Parts: sequence; C-alpha cells; structure tokens
Amino acid sequence: MVSRRSFLISTGTVALGQLLSGCGDSGQDLRVLLLQGSIPPQLLTAFRQQLSSQPSLSFTPQAQLKELFELLETWQGKDAKKTGLWRDLPKIPIINPKEPPISDLVTLGDAWLAEGIQKGLIEPLELADVPNWQKLPSRWQRLVKRDQQGNIQENGQIWGAPYRWGTTLMVYQEDKLDWEPTDWHDLWDERLRDRITLLDQPREVIGLTLKKLGQSYNTKDLASVPRLKSELLSLQKQVKYYSSRHYLQPLLVGDAWLSVGWSNEILPLIAKNRGLKAVIPASGTAIWSDIWVKPKAKTGKLELSKSAKQWLDFCWQPQAADLISLFADGASPMINTIDKNQLSKEVQDNPLLLIKPEIFDKCEFLEPLPDKVQAEYLNLWKEMRKS
Repeated sequence: MVSRRSFLISTGTVALGQLLSGCGDSGQDLRVLLLQGSIPPQLLTAFRQQLSSQPSLSFTPQAQLKELFELLETWQGKDAKKTGLWRDLPKIPIINPKEPPISDLVTLGDAWLAEGIQKGLIEPLELADVPNWQKLPSRWQRLVKRDQQGNIQENGQIWGAPYRWGTTLMVYQEDKLDWEPTDWHDLWDERLRDRITLLDQPREVIGLTLKKLGQSYNTKDLASVPRLKSELLSLQKQVKYYSSRHYLQPLLVGDAWLSVGWSNEILPLIAKNRGLKAVIPASGTAIWSDIWVKPKAKTGKLELSKSAKQWLDFCWQPQAADLISLFADGASPMINTIDKNQLSKEVQDNPLLLIKPEIFDKCEFLEPLPDKVQAEYLNLWKEMRKS
C-alpha cells in the first residue's frame, strides 16, 4: 500500500520527543505512537496541564504512516520482513533493535484502517464513556464504524478515533496564470497543457475526474460513466509529471504551473511562498483523516486505560481543535461544530481549513472498494498512463 504522504518535515519533532517521550519504558501510564507533525507540542503541554494527577506519558513520533502500520504488524508477529533467517538472528541492538512495547494508541490513516482490521492488527474502541465522542460529527463517526472486513457499516463497531484531517488541493503559481483555477475542470484547460503535476494515485486522479463529471469518488460502476475514459485520456495530455513524493518540486522550479496534492504538504509550502495559491475545488475533493487506533493485544483483550480515554476526549475539546488546526497543517474534525469564537483568527480566516459548507458537503473520504472494483480502477489507470 502507498502511504498518503511519503515524508514529513516537522520543526516540532525534537521538542515533542523531549517533552513527553518515555524512551519506550513499558511502565508508562499512557504510551502513544503518533505520526510526526500530526500533533503539535503545544497540545501535549495543554493536555498535561489539564490532568489533575501527573501520570507518566510517552508520546513518540514516527516519520511515516507506513512505519506505524509495520509496527502494528510486528506486534502481531505478522511482519513479512521478519521471517525465516532474519527472524531467528540474535537480537543485536545495532542491526536489530528491540521493538518498542505495544502502545495504548497509534496513529493510522483512514486509508489503512480496512487493512488493519482485516489483518487483525487493531481492536474496536469502547467510547461510550468518552463524552466528546457523542459530539463528533456524524461524518467522522461513520468513517470509523466498520464490519470485520473493514467496510463502512452504519451499525458497525468503532475502530478508531479521528483527530486530524485534510484534503486534496490544487496549488498554482499565481504569476504564471492570468486567471484563477476554481474547480477540477480547470485541469483540462488548454493553457495548462503539459504544465500539471498529479499524484501517482489511481483513486485520486480517477476520483477527481469523476467529480468533474458530477459523480462520486467512490463510484463502483465505472462503466456507467460513459465519458470517464475519454476525459482521463484528455487529462493525460495535460500532465507533465506524476508522483506521490515529488509532485511539488516541478511547481517550485517553474516546470509546472499547477499541482494537485495533499493539504498537509501544501499548507506549509504556501506559508513560505507568497507566489503560490491553493484552492479547494468547488465541486468537492477527497478528504483524508488521521485516526487513533488501539493495537490488538496478543492474548486476551486489554481495555483502554483511563489516561487513554482522557487523551481521546481531550483531542475533541475546543482548545485541542484550535491547536491542531493552527499548528498541525490540518484541521480538527470538531472545527465546524464548535463556536467559531473559540478558534484563533488565523484558523477562522483560512478557507483551506474552515471550508465553506456548500463545498465541504461535496467532499468525500476515499472509502474501501470491493476487490473487483479496485481492479477496474487499476486497469483504467494503466490504460490512461499508456496513452
């Protein structure tokens, strides 16, 4: 599986590690493995200050979602890379360091959730006594209610706790265009011929084309969209470069004028480059979310600790919603439900975070698709790329 983003650079990583990391001590009251940059150090400080007692806390960042998923596999003895001779090698610290103890909570991207359930890497969460779960918008509650195969199910068990989200954006060089792109159809504009970079992701590219045609990102019958193939072939002629890692570099050096990419990478970039402008397509876009999940115990079932429940509840409080939206290059799932006066002015004034309701209602998560449908997406993708 390809991770939503291949690398993250966070100036707060060292500070976060120094602030609350317990160096893998198995005696911690709360152990959390999180995606680097998805939780700001300011939030951890605020959490500790709110606690009446002083539990021992360990928050340890990892650079990629892929690394976090592999740790979940390792804890269940399902890491394919540690089999055979490699598995039996002596535990020499330099080349085969001791794996960390199982954490109470781990960050997982929503795109990884179904696989985590299918492989038996995570357990459902009991959130009935977590007050702010009931306040979480239904869109995010629905996202994490799944059946045993990882498919979204209205009355399914709760498999995660969303805490940060973002979107797929269009970002462009203002000085290269004498017009303003506003929606996906602008990618087909002749003025952008051979000047676009796209993510190397079938669901993203076919999905945005479906949105252009008034369809859903999660369309299961591609054959029912007669113009889809011809639109994709036309889009192919516009594209200079596909990449899920380096799609922004051509934009920065002027080889591309417009890129499509993930907001957590684009937001910090436009903050440093005044010549760049980003826009959420008016017909809606894809949403991704970072989620807290509970690793499965090797034997029996371990209940969430009091500290873990306090942390989950805290992540949905107004103060946390503001800090996440202000410092984590994403938004809190509570951003549209709390009093806007509880948000910093920088958040209130950012349309890439506080999205207009008429656009936000058209945005979609990339939901799991049946294997047969996934194969159809992949075949169509291959045909497009060969043209």
